[in-house]
Amino acid sequence: MADFFQFCKQFSPLEDTVLWELSQHTITKTYPKGTFLLHSGDTCRYLYFVNEGLIKSFSEKGDKEFIMRFFSENLLFSVFDSYINQTPSKFNLVALEETTVTLIRHETMEALCRQHHAMETFFRKLVSIAATKMMKRISEMLEENATDRYWLFVEENNAIHQRISLGDIAKYLGITQQSLSRIRTTQ
Repeated sequence: MADFFQFCKQFSPLEDTVLWELSQHTITKTYPKGTFLLHSGDTCRYLYFVNEGLIKSFSEKGDKEFIMRFFSENLLFSVFDSYINQTPSKFNLVALEETTVTLIRHETMEALCRQHHAMETFFRKLVSIAATKMMKRISEMLEENATDRYWLFVEENNAIHQRISLGDIAKYLGITQQSLSRIRTTQ
């Protein structure tokens, strides 16, 4: 099981007093497979750290599902536009398997950032990395063909790709499941 406070120390140096204060305001919850952590239209009120399990972020339009990302152990994430602006989310978050997360409320993070420069730096780094990853994802969808996107996905998600259904991988890549099957057989 991943350790949230160990992650925080490795991600950005935080004094013991800041970590202690943060520990007083975190919540750890376990969600059964299929449980929504966030519904589209609701405001994202948490940062999520995956201790154990797997989550997908997706949106829906009509009968189509568009998968933005998968989050597994030792990742800290949120639906940042909703979280930062406290506006309704366009994305859903759902547990793909039983998942344990550590949650940090928006109000808690705001207060800790006001009180501790180190926490503000931590949050800035987190948002910067999220923005960089989002730009990379957009670039891949616009510039790479489906075959290259698949093999890049496998390479970057080697530890978890076997835990994700082929249907979800196809949706993530923006292709049909039949196209994914053809790509997988032409190694």
